[in-house]
Amino acid sequence: MENITTKQRAFLRGLANALEPVMQIGKEGLSENSFNAIDSLLEARELIKIKVLKNCALQPKEVMAQVCERLSAQPVQVIGSIIVVYRFSTKKDFKHIELV
Repeated sequence: MENITTKQRAFLRGLANALEPVMQIGKEGLSENSFNAIDSLLEARELIKIKVLKNCALQPKEVMAQVCERLSAQPVQVIGSIIVVYRFSTKKDFKHIELV
């Protein structure tokens, strides 16, 4: 997937405002289970928020970089301990987020 544009990222940030974090990354950091769960969430929702807890050894930007690299996702934003990532879902019969 090609990188999203600045305008598309701004649109996704707007959509993310209404979202609650659907996952937390804690002291165990990014385990295989974490990647599998994030992968499933991205497939089901396309746009997700993840909260990085204070006891996590990784910084939120590091978590975002690893998630995006490993799962071919697009970084949307990092605000404090919250990261937002996007990936187009391969599901059929799914209402995809329309990037303009």
